[in-house]
Amino acid sequence: MQLPDCEEIILKLEEGVLYLTLNRPQKRNAMNDKLVSEVMETFDAIEKSRDIRAVVLRGAGGHFCAGGDISGMNKLGQTPEEATKASWEFNRAFGRMITKVNRAPQFVITLLEGAVLGGGFGLACISDVAIADAQAKLAMPETGLGIPPAQIAPFVVMRIGLTQSRRLALLGERINGEEAMRLGLVHYVTDGEEAMQAKLQDVLAKLRRCAPNATAITKRLLLDVGSTDLESLLDRASDDFSTALNSDEGRDGTLAFLEKRKPFWA
Repeated sequence: MQLPDCEEIILKLEEGVLYLTLNRPQKRNAMNDKLVSEVMETFDAIEKSRDIRAVVLRGAGGHFCAGGDISGMNKLGQTPEEATKASWEFNRAFGRMITKVNRAPQFVITLLEGAVLGGGFGLACISDVAIADAQAKLAMPETGLGIPPAQIAPFVVMRIGLTQSRRLALLGERINGEEAMRLGLVHYVTDGEEAMQAKLQDVLAKLRRCAPNATAITKRLLLDVGSTDLESLLDRASDDFSTALNSDEGRDGTLAFLEKRKPFWA
């Protein structure tokens, strides 16, 4: 597996964890075409790797992500038709990217600080675990800009439900880390960088006790609830269970339990 060369994100692989940092601090890490493409390319590259156990997403310079880079959306010299096509393609590209991250077999963690707006808010909603700084500012400000939160809206509803999604999306209200946890958008709230890093290491330690393939299968099963009829899903779940039980992970995991030792992946 070869990680891509990137300009708008920073990649660091360390002990089975890929740290992916959005690196446009001058724009509070607002996303442009290239950044979206690089994130997509990275998740494509690691899709089949089980050596990479987790991906940690964060932003450079004290902000997670301020959404889409609006300054690059209306370019001089474009016809109305060209402008409409370009904005459609950028918006939809982000939707494809967030779907890819959502369904990644790896465990995805977001570290949320500073601005967590628009598309950044959407990325928070598709992480397996979100850790927010107490002072983070999370919001969907799109309607105040005359646009809808088009690609992130379904993921927000799936994360926190329709009732609270309506309030946040239609009013553009800003919430802090504590309120985000109350709504179920984030899982942990910390105060400062040191506390955030300590919580991250705690989460990673728990993850390392879990088998990589079993984690990927479980994640897919959870995400597919509601997308197909229940009986078909349960049939597939039984296929997954029996295959996993007779795999290297399943055999060693069950034996390790009986022998009161750690399995090989831990």
